[in-house]
Order: sequence, then C-alpha cells, then structure tokens
Amino acid sequence: MELKQLAPGVWYRPYEPERDRPMLCYIRGGRYALAVDAGYSRAQVQDFYRLLGAAGLPPPDFTAITHWHFDHTLGMAHIHGASVASQATNAHLRDWQARARQPGCAEDLRRTDRFFAAEYPAGPMPQIAQADILFRDRLTLALGGVTAELFRVVSPHTEDSACVYLPEKRLLFLGDSVCEDVYNGGILDRRRLAALVETIRGIDCDCCVLSHEPPLPKRQLLAELEAELD
Repeated sequence: MELKQLAPGVWYRPYEPERDRPMLCYIRGGRYALAVDAGYSRAQVQDFYRLLGAAGLPPPDFTAITHWHFDHTLGMAHIHGASVASQATNAHLRDWQARARQPGCAEDLRRTDRFFAAEYPAGPMPQIAQADILFRDRLTLALGGVTAELFRVVSPHTEDSACVYLPEKRLLFLGDSVCEDVYNGGILDRRRLAALVETIRGIDCDCCVLSHEPPLPKRQLLAELEAELD
C-alpha cells in the first residue's frame, strides 16, 4: 500500500479494511512532524515508517491520538517521538493496562474481535502504552509554518474523541468520531452526532479526514451526516 499526498506537506497511508487498520496521517512542518494516530500494532507502525523513509520523510516527532480504541493505540509503544492524547483517552489506556494483566485477556479479545485476532493471532496481550503529553480539552502544536489544533469533541463513537485541525491546510482529522458506538451494540446517539455536525460546520476547512474512509470534502460529509439525522 502506497503513501498518498493529501496536500502540500500532508500525506496518509490509507485504511486497510482486511485488518481494520485505520488511516495513519503525517504532517510535515518546518520544525516538527506530526502523525495522527498510532495504529494497531508494531507492524503497522513499521510499515508506515518504511513508506515515510522511502518518500524521504523523517519519522514523526509527535503522534496525536484521536481516541483510545486499540486499532488507534496499540502502536503507541513503538512510535518515534512523543505521543499526545487527551486525559480522557489516557484514562482508558491506564484502565486497559490493568485489565491486560489479567489471565486470558488476549484470548478473550480474539474470541470477540476478529480484527484483533487477525492482527494478533497468537501470543500474550500486546503492550499498552500511556501517552507522553496530555491535554484536558485543547492543545496547540506549532510545527513550523503549520499549526495543529487538538481538541475534544462530543461524539457518538466514544466519550474521549478528539480531532486535529490544520487551519493553514484547511484540513480536519476526525478519527472515528462520526461513527456509531461499536462497544455499545452499534448504537448511534443522534443527539451526540447532531452536536458533532454543528462542530464540523463551524470549522473553516475544505476537507475532512476519517480514519476508515477516503478523505471527503466538508460539504459532502455534512450532507451524509445530515441525511443520517433526518
């Protein structure tokens, strides 16, 4: 799978549906580079970094985490540089560190999650890392000519969802925030989705980037989400 360029200084590795590996994104500033999400495993991180190296790009200095789900966080122990996450996301990771020490944790996940089983077909529970840099509601990273604004949002997917906004690039990275709650029977909380739609509408961007879909124009994403609310 190749690295795709989304905008000047912005690249991504597309979503891999076979293992539900999310899109990993990379932003190159004049001083620092930022990745969005850490992926499912050491293997996904290494694949991503190989593509970056082949394109002449250095590994990221920071990796922003959009929410705690394992397909976005089990690569955190293997990233280059520092991970950045909300306090709410880090609390989930801390709780899972304790749960992962219980016998049979990996086996239970393999029985209930076919994508986890595909990524980790055998062996003990993979290492769960906590974030290096925490923020409560909002954090701004000055990458050098590019600003990355990280902020919590109300979302139907998880209560810890966060987005990354690049105002100079007019790009908004939404993670899985527009999706249903996969850990609660696939329920889509329409009130929380409506609140997120208003947040997206108020952000001055041209393109919205979802972790398990191709990038979409903002107007197209809003039209699709509003249709779900009708």
